Amino acid sequence: MAAAGTRLTYRRQCRYNTKSNMQRILHTPGGKLVYQAIQKKAKGPHCGDCNKALIGLPRLRPMEYRRLKNREKRVSRAYGGSRCAHCVRNRVVRAFLIEEQKCVKQVLAEKLSSVKREQEPKKKVKK
Repeated sequence: MAAAGTRLTYRRQCRYNTKSNMQRILHTPGGKLVYQAIQKKAKGPHCGDCNKALIGLPRLRPMEYRRLKNREKRVSRAYGGSRCAHCVRNRVVRAFLIEEQKCVKQVLAEKLSSVKREQEPKKKVKK
């Protein structure tokens, strides 16, 4: 891309070839070759349970998220910006089954206590 022997200088303060200081060579309209700074690629938001990328949300650098509106940062659902739909569904089902289990346990306990009451011999009251 660049002609052999063409020397380019960084346009920013950092003079080392680091991950945060990546450059690409650009041709200006005047025919010069200059460096253009490249922004780092964003990883984007991921589900806190299964670590899959969340769909419907932009992949931005952390500072860019601060500039977004709330409706752009999350999906309109419970746990919208932090959990994927599959994990939310699993949570709802798990909570429902736990409640059902509590109800069943209570019914069985009531049935057991009523059976015990019927089997107890009646005590005579002394006068």
